[in-house]
Amino acid sequence: MRSLRLQLLLFWALLLGACALVAVVIVVLYQAGSGAQVAAGRARASQSCEEIASRYAQSVPTVAAGAPRTDLLRVLLHVVLLEAPHVEGGVWSAAEGMVAYAYPTYEGSGVKNDVPSAEEPLIVEMARQAAAAHHPLVNMVRGSREVLIVAACPLAAHPDTAVWTMTRAHSGAIAAQDSLRAGIALLALLVVVSGAWLGWMLLRGRSQVQRLEHALAEAGGDTVPVLERTGIRELDRIVDGFNAFGQRLDETRARLKEAQARHHRDMRLTALGRMTASVAHEIRNPIAAMRLKADNALAAPPARHADALAAIGTQIDRLEGLVQSLLSLVQPLALDPRPVALAPWLEERLEAARPAAQARGVRLSLRDGAPDAATFDPVHTARAIDSLLDNAVRHAPGGGEAVLSAKRDAGHGLFTLAVEDDGPGVPEALRAQLFEPFATGRTDGNGLGLALAREVALAHGGELHYEPRDGGGARFILELPWRAS
Repeated sequence: MRSLRLQLLLFWALLLGACALVAVVIVVLYQAGSGAQVAAGRARASQSCEEIASRYAQSVPTVAAGAPRTDLLRVLLHVVLLEAPHVEGGVWSAAEGMVAYAYPTYEGSGVKNDVPSAEEPLIVEMARQAAAAHHPLVNMVRGSREVLIVAACPLAAHPDTAVWTMTRAHSGAIAAQDSLRAGIALLALLVVVSGAWLGWMLLRGRSQVQRLEHALAEAGGDTVPVLERTGIRELDRIVDGFNAFGQRLDETRARLKEAQARHHRDMRLTALGRMTASVAHEIRNPIAAMRLKADNALAAPPARHADALAAIGTQIDRLEGLVQSLLSLVQPLALDPRPVALAPWLEERLEAARPAAQARGVRLSLRDGAPDAATFDPVHTARAIDSLLDNAVRHAPGGGEAVLSAKRDAGHGLFTLAVEDDGPGVPEALRAQLFEPFATGRTDGNGLGLALAREVALAHGGELHYEPRDGGGARFILELPWRAS
């Protein structure tokens, strides 16, 4: 059970159950206490009165002229009230007044035969009303020390005659009834108030959580937003911890960026140290070729000087390209990232490689699936992709193909540019130092193209990878951090 809302609802259900259990206990205790006295006394008085009237009706089933049979009524009063403790009763007639009375369970020193004078007016009034209404009546009168319960039942055989019964209960029973109602009402109020408070708390917490979720969802790119406090102490602890984490993350990113810059600089210096011998070799060959051409031109007739100068110019261009590549590799790249519309940019890359591809009979194609736009440095990235396409065209066989593709890897937050060909692929022995300067498998190459392409990827905070292509060939993947336009 991981949902806080479900846990709080379960807690409220438990509270509701606890209140219901307390209410049941209160009712049970009331029924077992003084409150039961009123209910029991009322029941005894009513049942006794109705039973006397019922038994008399069985003995005198039809309307009888004259006075009621007092001897029969006295017997019935004694027999019935003997089974009803603390209940006294009698018979009242409009013509003769009180015609019978009995209190067989009287706990006094003698036999009680007189109607209580203080309660007689109430008894007479209840008997008169019951006889007139032709149905039983029950009335309770609360006094300072006790509750008087009077029941009256008409005698069907005598229209103006009624049986009455009376008992007493402690007055605290009425107060207990009020306390019972007040206690149950308080419990019900507690349940309602706790439910409303819990609902308000859930709605408030949910709205604050939704606001935090919205703030996190609206954060652009890889930035960590600063969340506002919610006013809920527990949530604010999380918010403060998140904001502190974001601040530490920004500081760590700044230090990481500085470390990456130092690392790149160190890598360039290390590469420069490893390149020294290779550079000397690469420069020595063009110089030797130019010296040979110059010596031959001096010994040849003037008509052949133009050819020698043209060959010397070619070697000078080769040296110039080498120097520019070395400077690009050693000097830090000054990136200018900006939104780039990918479709025309990718077409420009293919057009730049098309003359060499047509000369070698290699097809160039662009694979679908590229996003509409992305943010990167289009100039330096173009140099990297042009170099990769040039390699692909040079290694693809006649009639082969070189494919350029671009896609977004949302799961890893990357934007990838891939160049692949169906040539022989990179030899296993060359893969370990593939991106090092002057590591090349071509006799006419200097091995700087892949090194420069990797430098562009690293400058963006990405990487350049090689993987064999399924079915033969090579695939180079330039990974850049995804930055939406």
